[in-house]
Amino acid sequence: MSPLHDDKRPAYSRRSHDIAPFHVMSLLARAQALEQAGHDVIHLEIGEPDFTTAAPVVRAGQAALAAGHTRYTAARGLPALREAIAGFYRRQYQLDIDPQRILITPGGSGALLLASSLLVDPGRQWLLADPGYPCNRHFLRLVEGGAQLVPVNAGTAYQLTPDLVATHWNEHSVGALLASPANPTGTVLSAPELAALSQALHARGGHMVVDEIYHGLTYGMDAASVLQVDDSAFVLNSFSKYFGMTGWRLGWLVAPPAAVPELEKLAQNLYISASSIAQHAALACFEDEAMAIFEQRREAFRQRRDFLLPALRELGFRIELEPQGAFYLYADVSAFTDDAQAFCAHFLETEHVAFTPGLDFGFHRANQHVRLAYTQEITRLQEAVERIARGLRTLPR
Repeated sequence: MSPLHDDKRPAYSRRSHDIAPFHVMSLLARAQALEQAGHDVIHLEIGEPDFTTAAPVVRAGQAALAAGHTRYTAARGLPALREAIAGFYRRQYQLDIDPQRILITPGGSGALLLASSLLVDPGRQWLLADPGYPCNRHFLRLVEGGAQLVPVNAGTAYQLTPDLVATHWNEHSVGALLASPANPTGTVLSAPELAALSQALHARGGHMVVDEIYHGLTYGMDAASVLQVDDSAFVLNSFSKYFGMTGWRLGWLVAPPAAVPELEKLAQNLYISASSIAQHAALACFEDEAMAIFEQRREAFRQRRDFLLPALRELGFRIELEPQGAFYLYADVSAFTDDAQAFCAHFLETEHVAFTPGLDFGFHRANQHVRLAYTQEITRLQEAVERIARGLRTLPR
């Protein structure tokens, strides 16, 4: 029998109790139950593109299976894939990144696991923007570190700034994790802003870690990589968003050369290697045929943003900044409610439109915000807006 606490709960680790669930997953479960009951649910809650994996990538995966490429790879990943990613950095950012600095990981989450394991001792902390992606703070808790959540708003484009670093840095701080484009707000840090943050962190002996998972999904501009201004930064990236390989669970980490042996050792112990099939499939991502598909999809996301943003503003959702990247709108709903979770539940239950309460992304004014993902085609977004407008008329006051 399992040991029990005095209150009769199993004596699982404190860290497991401290890590909060994704509230959006319970919302998704309810949405799926409504679908099973015959209701047409419009999903704007999950950060997953509606496009399936591009055909050239699928074919490459099928060919890898047929060729028997089903064994472990090296912990750092397939040399050919690391070289292909280095080539991508040359074309996209005019950067000469040694493939030896690139580690292939099980999703962007695997990259975050490696970085937090390497850089954060028990009791030490990273600065993170609030709101932000919730798993970031949970990974820090997993390694017995912590997150210093810094409240941000439209005035700082929902990003950390050098002044905020100076204000919130303390004896426990060892670095900062930034995201550009950011989830849930879609804002992007420019090269000068990244350089200023790098200077602020290095002046305090801190590490700079940047989530670039939504690179490629920017509109009317290309996001700068932190490596263009700080070659010592750690970069997290993924094949899930721009490359559309969510279920393949594949990402990468770019690290300073001195960190690679330690990271390789961690990778060997934590997960042995990323999926061999996914790695072989991902080689096709950098071919011209696949890149053309990804660019078409980027344009589709831009068109969706350009429809949904003004439509929601017209309904009274306050969205102060036009998101430059990702595929989210982070909306202030304080004109309607101070309970975003109940607000989301109302629209799911009455109009069968699912979107995410701000509680999933932090604590700063979380009950007054929701996130909507424009990961549905425009006809579905039009239907969602009509349903939301109807639902606002029946919203309890």
